Amino acid sequence: MPKTLGDFIREARARIREMDADTARERLAELLVIDVREAEEFASGHLPGARSIPRGLLEAAADPAYKECDARLSRAAAREILLYCSTGARSALAASTLLDMGFERVHSLAGGTELWLAEGYELTRESS
Repeated sequence: MPKTLGDFIREARARIREMDADTARERLAELLVIDVREAEEFASGHLPGARSIPRGLLEAAADPAYKECDARLSRAAAREILLYCSTGARSALAASTLLDMGFERVHSLAGGTELWLAEGYELTRESS
């Protein structure tokens, strides 16, 4: 039987670490925070200090051998990274991908921006 999106997300969540909104908020300053949503989603509001690297560009951005990689992400294999999206699904898939690429300390924000906002935390539109 072919896999569904839900299968991929369940498999990713089984192998990654998730971080709750309270912990993420307390630790934002020490984490490399990556928003894996699309650019227009990022522009509408994002976590303070976040970098925008859409899910579809993640592998290229993270690969130091790729000439147009993201300098901060591609050098952060040993750094603690927090990925997030709207619900935590895309960021779980992204975290699983980064683990496959050798990144050691990757987390997905549990519940994404939806839960972040539900917890009473705000998004910003300021650039980082």
